[in-house]
Amino acid sequence: MKLQDKVCIVTGAASGIGREIAMTYARQGGKLAIADLNKAAAQVVADEINRAGGQAMAVAMDVTSEEQVDAAVAEVAAAWGGVDVLVSNAGIQIVHPVEDFPFADWKKMLAIHLDGAFLTTKACVPHMKASGKGGSIIYMGSVHSKEASVLKSAYVTAKHGLMGLCKTVSKEGGKFGIRANVICPGFVRTPLVEKQIPEQSKALGISEDDVIKKVMLKDTVDGEFTTVQDVAEVALLFASFGSNALTGQSLVVSHGWFMQ
Repeated sequence: MKLQDKVCIVTGAASGIGREIAMTYARQGGKLAIADLNKAAAQVVADEINRAGGQAMAVAMDVTSEEQVDAAVAEVAAAWGGVDVLVSNAGIQIVHPVEDFPFADWKKMLAIHLDGAFLTTKACVPHMKASGKGGSIIYMGSVHSKEASVLKSAYVTAKHGLMGLCKTVSKEGGKFGIRANVICPGFVRTPLVEKQIPEQSKALGISEDDVIKKVMLKDTVDGEFTTVQDVAEVALLFASFGSNALTGQSLVVSHGWFMQ
């Protein structure tokens, strides 16, 4: 039970990667706050954890709203006495060529990915300091934190930005035992990626099958999607690591798509 009684907030946890991380943490004894824009969907995940004998609560959180983020984090800390782990996972995808990218969509992408990471970090750090035990902050980056792809200027920019935030939080938090890391998955077949397949097919003028084989998975060693379980195992490693030895580091989980 690597996270026994650790209070863990996972954003965007009603589905996909966030849900799998929450379920994995719960199986390791964590107390899970399922934070999502859709509280009803978050409650479904929390109920599943509670029925299995774990401890979970659902909180409504629009990660671009400082008021909502602060209120949700305060609610969790009041219920369970603090915050030990934050997984900043909430994200969306919008694809366009640079010259056709609507500025409103650009701002929306950066708000969710970067403002969301900043606001949740800002809200959780005081609780981690106050406990005297430190904590773990994990940002959901991407291979696009290291590499670029066509049509994804906003996403690539945001995911690169998380690397800088992580390194700064690591420097500031080190003396308090607060660690920060970035997980950089390749393509994971979540609803977010499923939505991209027809979009890229249309934008690139190729079949959906070719989007998968010749765009998404062409540089992997085995032509396989990364799984939500792959990502959750790395999230567990970072959350449960016992020292500052790995702080500030990122780990690519991509079936060899990108190798450092």
